[in-house]
Amino acid sequence: MLNTGLIVKAKEVLDEIRYGEINYLPQKIVVPERLVHPRSKAWVGLEKIILDIIEFSKINANTALEFGVEFGYSTAALANYFSKVTGVDSFTGDTHAGHHGDIYEETKDNLKNFGNIELIRSDYKDFIRSREQAFDLIHVDIIHTYEDTYACGLWSAEHSACTIFHDTQSFPAVKKAVSAIAMKTKKKFYNYRKCNGLGIVI
Repeated sequence: MLNTGLIVKAKEVLDEIRYGEINYLPQKIVVPERLVHPRSKAWVGLEKIILDIIEFSKINANTALEFGVEFGYSTAALANYFSKVTGVDSFTGDTHAGHHGDIYEETKDNLKNFGNIELIRSDYKDFIRSREQAFDLIHVDIIHTYEDTYACGLWSAEHSACTIFHDTQSFPAVKKAVSAIAMKTKKKFYNYRKCNGLGIVI
């Protein structure tokens, strides 16, 4: 009978070699004081390591940018720690997140008690085409193709001190793109393997 623990460990070692990833083990688990109700469980759990990532990365906590807001759970989590959070999304969903119709007003209502969040209705391609502003942290959680993750993620890694990418464990294309971005920018790729995976490029 196959030992599933050994299989998982072997895959992790292979990924470390193939993608140059470093296993991220947070030292501090903290639940933010203010959150919104999660419509999806995909990001639940990651809110507890945001403070640890900030301290580990030694970044300032002034500005954060998020590509892929959906209903605002991760946006609210970031708003507990950053003075200003800008959320960019088409607010219609996608192939991987599900097509929701127009959720802009619902998301806006979800986040109405966070005065430090600005929502921008835009495709990431249009947003990065005309922006050169730098941010302390950028979160990328868009459609999980290699091409889109790489394009959005490379711009993000070049415009932030720390870039985080959701779904590195559940979508191999995302992990592959994050690895390529880290190599291109000569940064390190840390990977938190729980909660569908969170890549950290610093």
